[in-house]
Amino acid sequence: MHTINSKSGLIKLARQEGRVQVEINAIPMGKDYCVVINGGEVPHLGAVAISQSRASLADPNKLSASTSVFALVGHKEDEVARKAAHTLTKNSGKNTVVCCGIHLPSITAEEIEITNKLVESMTIDLLELMK
Repeated sequence: MHTINSKSGLIKLARQEGRVQVEINAIPMGKDYCVVINGGEVPHLGAVAISQSRASLADPNKLSASTSVFALVGHKEDEVARKAAHTLTKNSGKNTVVCCGIHLPSITAEEIEITNKLVESMTIDLLELMK
């Protein structure tokens, strides 16, 4: 499911598979985006990634991105936030900040994999909606 607010440009996506629920809210800020990825039973702030658009070092005619991440102590969302921010910026040319926090008590390895796949597919869908 997704919605776009025609006035504010806010994009909302939500998906669930089993116990795993993920929501993405993308807020346009000029040509840039602030993206919040949360879900599970206790949404929170676990990690923040910021990605800046730049020319590829290998081919200046292609887009790439430089991405930095900050994770709060004890949280493991850093790679989810980094990958989403980098993917969004590299493919859109828009600077992106991603705030991420997903918590599911007693999460299994399979549920972690489901979470990662949901976020990856939703990130691709978000790219299309950002156009």
